[in-house]
Amino acid sequence: MKQLIGTGVALVTPFKEDLSIDTLALEKIVNYCVDGGVEYLVVLGTTAESVVLTDKEKQLVIDTVVAANAGRLPLVLGVGGNNTVAVVEELEKTNLDEFAAILSVSPYYNRPTQEGIYQHFKAVSIASSKPIILYNVPGRTGSNMLPETVLRLANDFTNIVAIKEASGDMVQIMKIIKDKPEDFMVISGDDFTALSTVVAGGAGVISVLGQGVPVAFSQMIRFGLEGKVKEAFELQYALQDGADLIFKEGNPAGIKAVFEILGLCSGQVRLPLVEATSSLKSSLKAFMDSLIKTVA
Repeated sequence: MKQLIGTGVALVTPFKEDLSIDTLALEKIVNYCVDGGVEYLVVLGTTAESVVLTDKEKQLVIDTVVAANAGRLPLVLGVGGNNTVAVVEELEKTNLDEFAAILSVSPYYNRPTQEGIYQHFKAVSIASSKPIILYNVPGRTGSNMLPETVLRLANDFTNIVAIKEASGDMVQIMKIIKDKPEDFMVISGDDFTALSTVVAGGAGVISVLGQGVPVAFSQMIRFGLEGKVKEAFELQYALQDGADLIFKEGNPAGIKAVFEILGLCSGQVRLPLVEATSSLKSSLKAFMDSLIKTVA
């Protein structure tokens, strides 16, 4: 899975003013990310507001991204949930031919035990025709997939090839990196810990901010992978305020505000999320202007 080393970006789903999907804007964002140098694209992750899309809309997003990408970058598809049977059924009915892997979140809300998490991903592994990236994001799911569970899954199932780790806990991340199978990849799921994870031995990041500033963000990760730590941290410090700002009023309201500033899509999100405030948009505009001067 070397094609998934580096920077992946969790694509937004752009909306028109009437909150229907803006496929032209999505095409523009795909091209912007490809031209910006990211290594792969993640479709229908949390940042895509996938939980408020109908099945028909999800297929429209998939078809739009596949067509716009035109085989240029590897694609990863988000397929997850807290109903194991439903996740298995979705994997079995979805055409995964265009995707290099699936990204599957640890079950949320139910707050399963570690054994429950293991059994969930065992079922997902058996059902999936594609490699699986586990996704641990305790701040959203309400439960933490512990390193012992991650390593057990990594050792027991050959098609479980990576974890997107968004616990924000570098000690936990380093435990996985230290004891993982050689080919198993640890991918940061937080823009804040992306470079630290890479420097510690991780394979890269699935980023939110990276789709808004793909050139600088992907170069930061490449510097980290190449051991050019000084250059990498110089870029991180330039990006740090942006990483704080885009999550200040929830994801993806912040990153959509960045795209609005760039003229790529509106800042519209669907309820229960609300659009970024004018104050946040002003702060993001100042960040973008500053970044251009810093990295020019």
